[in-house]
Amino acid sequence: MNPFTVHTGIVAPLDRANVDTDAIIPKQFLKLIGRTGFGQYLFFDSRYFDDGRPNPAFALNQPAFAGATVLVARNNFGCGSSREHAVWAVAQYGFRTVIAPWKTIGGARVPAFADIFRNNCGKNGVLTIELAEDEVDRLFNAVQTQPGLTATVDLPQQAITLHTAPEQVFRFEVDPGLKQYLLRGLDEIALTLDHAADIAAFEQRHDVQLAATR
Repeated sequence: MNPFTVHTGIVAPLDRANVDTDAIIPKQFLKLIGRTGFGQYLFFDSRYFDDGRPNPAFALNQPAFAGATVLVARNNFGCGSSREHAVWAVAQYGFRTVIAPWKTIGGARVPAFADIFRNNCGKNGVLTIELAEDEVDRLFNAVQTQPGLTATVDLPQQAITLHTAPEQVFRFEVDPGLKQYLLRGLDEIALTLDHAADIAAFEQRHDVQLAATR
């Protein structure tokens, strides 16, 4: 997968909480063969009317957000089923990062992302960023005031710079292991192959030991 270091892109808003994986990629598209071609169906039921016409009220259909690569949403994004197709759709549409807030409801902490969705994002090169709710409110307010606004996401520095006047900077936390995988563009298979020499040496020692017992 492509490494994630520093990325600048247009910020698109999805001002909804509890967006489940069926809303991200409806079930009728799961029968596609292979792992490509899902981007065109991202948020399909919201992007299009029943007759197939684009819904002009949906942000991704508006000219100001054409080519957006940074998505800002509300809490519990990616809940529902464990389908990895949802992440494929997000990535193949062109989003490199998704930003969402955590919040407290009834004394319980509601996360920014469902666990399985967040884990699948990391495996597919999509950076998920969790911010406080008031920080995400500021992002939404800026994007609604100035559609087409860009942001720079700096993974090494763990910072988001929103290019307003003056600029706004948001700091975020990220798992150190995941950070290294993303910086290097490694998935789990590539990470394993990073130790190919050690694996080969182990197999050779094992073969010798096995032969000695016969």
